Amino acid sequence: MNRLFLTAVAAATLLLVGCATTAPAGPSASAQLMPTKGNSVTGQVLFVQKGDKVLVSGEIRGLAPNTEHGFHIHDKGDCSSGDGMSTGGHFNPDNKPHGDHDHGEHHAGDLPSLKADASGIAHLNFESGTITLVSGKTTDILGHGLIVHRDPDDYKTQPTGNSGPRLACAVITQN
Repeated sequence: MNRLFLTAVAAATLLLVGCATTAPAGPSASAQLMPTKGNSVTGQVLFVQKGDKVLVSGEIRGLAPNTEHGFHIHDKGDCSSGDGMSTGGHFNPDNKPHGDHDHGEHHAGDLPSLKADASGIAHLNFESGTITLVSGKTTDILGHGLIVHRDPDDYKTQPTGNSGPRLACAVITQN
C-alpha cells in the first residue's frame, strides 16, 4: 500500500511539474466557416496562442468523403463576394514563396491540408510557429480570412498551391 501511495504521489508531482513548465495559454480567436455560394461546407476553428506557437483545432463538415483540401489564411477578412474571392490572396507578410506548412519556407497563411474522413468530416489539431494572435506583430491573423479549398494543395504552384475554388469562408475574430 505504501508503494502504491508513493507511486501515486510521484506521478502527481511529475504531472504538476510538467504543467508548471508549459507556457500558459494566451489570446484566443475563432473562425466560423460558412459555405460559399453553391457549396455546403461549414466548420468551426479555434486558435489559441501558447508561447510562440498557435494551437489550431477544429472540425470542418460537408466535404466529399476521403478527400484532401487546401486550407489557408487569406489576406483580407472579407467573405462578402459569395465565392470567397474577396479574401484576396494568401496571408504572406514576410513575402515567402508558397509551400508546405510542415516543411521549408511557406506563406504564414499556408496551413496543413484538411483530410476528410469517410463521413466528409475533417478534424484538425496542429500548432503553427508562423502565425500569431499578438496584436502589432506582422504575422497576427486577427481579422484575416480563412478559406477551405476544393482541391488538395500541391505545395508548388506559386502563389496559390493550385487548390481550386473556395468552398467555405470565415473571418478570424478574437474571442
